[in-house]
Amino acid sequence: MGNEKTYKTMKTVGGGNIVLGIVVIVTGIVSGILMIVNGARLLKAKREITF
Repeated sequence: MGNEKTYKTMKTVGGGNIVLGIVVIVTGIVSGILMIVNGARLLKAKREITF
């Protein structure tokens, strides 16, 4: 009986870890895209900036 509970817990935790991993990967990809887009916008507007 104890083993069944252990396996059920491991299954739940494993599924949660997979979901968390996917969320972290998607967040990283979106952050990278936003950084590239904003960097390109800054480079494009570089000529107009004067100090």
